[in-house]
Amino acid sequence: MPWKPKRICSYAGCNELTHDRYCDSHKRQIAKEQNQKNSKLYTYRWHKKSRAFLRAHPLCAHCLQAGRVTEATEVDHIIPHNGDLKRFWDQNNWQSLCKKCHSKKTAQEDGGFGNPIKNPLGNKRTKNL
Repeated sequence: MPWKPKRICSYAGCNELTHDRYCDSHKRQIAKEQNQKNSKLYTYRWHKKSRAFLRAHPLCAHCLQAGRVTEATEVDHIIPHNGDLKRFWDQNNWQSLCKKCHSKKTAQEDGGFGNPIKNPLGNKRTKNL
């Protein structure tokens, strides 16, 4: 089966051609950065609390607002915590979402899919900070 055409690595300033989002060297770097960032917060305690939250709130909040009933699979921070432990553990800042809604919300907040990055208050920021 033929390969899809190569494209430029998504890492800022890298012009390496790759079949994936990042070239091999940046793939490892991104994975390492994400593991360091997430491993400090998304611990066994988080997984235990988030599973309990999903049992108590089993339906996707965004889908319910749109009149759809969809099983929630992920716990989302309504206002991104950005490493703030108080905001991270505040269950009033949590909502249950399905995978599709959580991915869409995260992409809008983080500037994925060409969206401008938003700050925690929802105001749009430019991508180049």
